[in-house]
Amino acid sequence: MTDAGTDRPWREDTWLPAMAWKSPVSTGPKSSRGTPFPSCENMGLNEQDKAEKAFAVLMAAFVVVLVLTNVIGVKLFLAFPTLLPNGFFGEPITLTTGIITYPVTFLLTDVVCEVYGRKRANLMVLTGFGMSLLSLILIQIASIVPGSQVWPSGNPNFETVAEMQTAFDSVFSLPGILIFGSMTAYLVAQLTDVRLFHFIKRMTQDRHLWLRNNGSTMISQLLDTIIVNSIFLGYGLGLEWTVVGKIIFASYVFKLILAAIDTPFIYLGVFLLRRYLARKANPR
Repeated sequence: MTDAGTDRPWREDTWLPAMAWKSPVSTGPKSSRGTPFPSCENMGLNEQDKAEKAFAVLMAAFVVVLVLTNVIGVKLFLAFPTLLPNGFFGEPITLTTGIITYPVTFLLTDVVCEVYGRKRANLMVLTGFGMSLLSLILIQIASIVPGSQVWPSGNPNFETVAEMQTAFDSVFSLPGILIFGSMTAYLVAQLTDVRLFHFIKRMTQDRHLWLRNNGSTMISQLLDTIIVNSIFLGYGLGLEWTVVGKIIFASYVFKLILAAIDTPFIYLGVFLLRRYLARKANPR
């Protein structure tokens, strides 16, 4: 095998950093015409540059959604108030708003898994973990610094610096046990998702994208739901385990629904990304 447009032997580490990519060459699944879809492991230099730019965009989107999940996750909302007013156990279903955005990270991880490979997906997961911790540290610093006397100016809802500080802390400050639980659940679930995705991909010989997307996400989301709720609600807040179990069940059902809904989007994302990478790079 040679580099595009040259007679030089192609090497698997010519364009992706060795620390992030060492997987064997693969052409990926074939199209209806019998020709292989473009693979990020077998590209010319211009195509490699496009692949790096696309990966940077995907990683940026992943980090933004992950950090945003931490920020908006403090709000609780009623799920299906009209359809299921009494929930599953005679009580309304209360969930965190982070459950709306967090599944997007699994979708992005699976797209990267499918097109770029396992090691790139793991790199994105670990980068997201680091950036999430950094954002939490910066938020804590912002909470600690003293507020200015002009801070409440122009805000009709708060008159004093103390009131503004209380409002700020109520939104951005998170209990240490919640941070520990969410970060632990994140690492376990995301790394499990990547591993399961590639395991199912090998077992199905690159077929049935829907199966590895849903299978890996459903199992990893179950781990995430159990870990974060057990640590925070069970050990942190000391709720009865029967109550924790009900919350885990309701949260997981909601996540299963979102996992099923995102199936068309992973097909669309993989299709568009492969189509973009298949185009010839602009010589300019």
